[in-house]
Amino acid sequence: MDFQLSKEQQLAQQMIREFVEQEVKPLAAHTDHTHEFPWTTIHKMGPLGLLGLNIPERWGGAGADHVAAAILIEELGRGCGSTALTVAAHLGLSCATLAAFGSDALKERYLAPMARGEMLGALSLTEPGAGSDLKGGVRTYARREGGEWVVSGSKMWMTNASVAGVMVVLVRTGTAGGSHALSHLLIPADAPGVVVAPPERKMGLHGCKTHAVSFDDVRVPLDHLVGEEGRGLAQTLTVLDGGRIGIGALSLGLAQAAYEESLKYAHERRTFGVPIGQHQAIQFKIADMATTIQAARLLVYYAAWLRDQGRPYTLAAAQAKLFATEMADKVCFEAIQIHGGYGYSAEFPVERLYRDNRLMLIGEGTSEINRMVIGRNVLGGS
Repeated sequence: MDFQLSKEQQLAQQMIREFVEQEVKPLAAHTDHTHEFPWTTIHKMGPLGLLGLNIPERWGGAGADHVAAAILIEELGRGCGSTALTVAAHLGLSCATLAAFGSDALKERYLAPMARGEMLGALSLTEPGAGSDLKGGVRTYARREGGEWVVSGSKMWMTNASVAGVMVVLVRTGTAGGSHALSHLLIPADAPGVVVAPPERKMGLHGCKTHAVSFDDVRVPLDHLVGEEGRGLAQTLTVLDGGRIGIGALSLGLAQAAYEESLKYAHERRTFGVPIGQHQAIQFKIADMATTIQAARLLVYYAAWLRDQGRPYTLAAAQAKLFATEMADKVCFEAIQIHGGYGYSAEFPVERLYRDNRLMLIGEGTSEINRMVIGRNVLGGS
């Protein structure tokens, strides 16, 4: 692969970076402190085509490629982790599922307004007993009754639940065991029987809203099935491959922000009569940051490029997600060390960046799960 970005990708990167600098980054500390959802910036993203960046133009999107989508999430992460994760869940999970598997009717009714930024989307997989083990753990059940699905059960950790117009929900539609009993249903967020609990209290990402959601005999038309009945688990694994690229890109952005703050501080802070950047201990930390960030960027962009080429990218996505998220954890940790006592203060961004990145080692497959994916692919297992 030629890792030089195309002219179109460079222009997209420049436009997104300018938007982030002007509209996203200045509100990041306020969003973290107040726990307010960043509606101001989200509303401005729709008209720019950012909320449907890699969705086909036919369905209201900008028609960009997956490398451009990774750049979008990276740049947003560099500005505000909460905003980046909100968009990643909307674009990389909810929109992506509809774009890949939804009927034309569902795309026209829901995907097009989502891609135009007229509504946000959510995807829900996790339950109290179903995290990494979706095949055996999903208990939310949908039964056929006349011309409708009737959904009952509960979900956890649904990102965007309280701000979304529509939810793509993994449910059990069959009584048989194994992976062929699960399907995706599209459920309007305002459907009777949908109950969204108050937002979870979290370590970081305070502006990104995450909720438990219950479904009490929620009725949706039969044609709100997304893809084939019984193919929900296979569809989920496909969507998660793309989602892992997005989470890797988000961590990349958080790490880049921590690195930039560390560079600035290393020039400004003086000890023993010189800027701390002249001390070898700090130089080594900065050197490791620069090197591992660049390595992660190549992994993330490579996985996105493979996806654009229509080539298998499961292994590359897992490697990118694993390396980038663990890299960012280390970079943000060292950024706090470079800042010393100030790094522990909420007045400096590195404290927030460290907290925001911690979820990335868990969501879209924990580091342990991604190591299993990588190991099985490398060893030739299932």
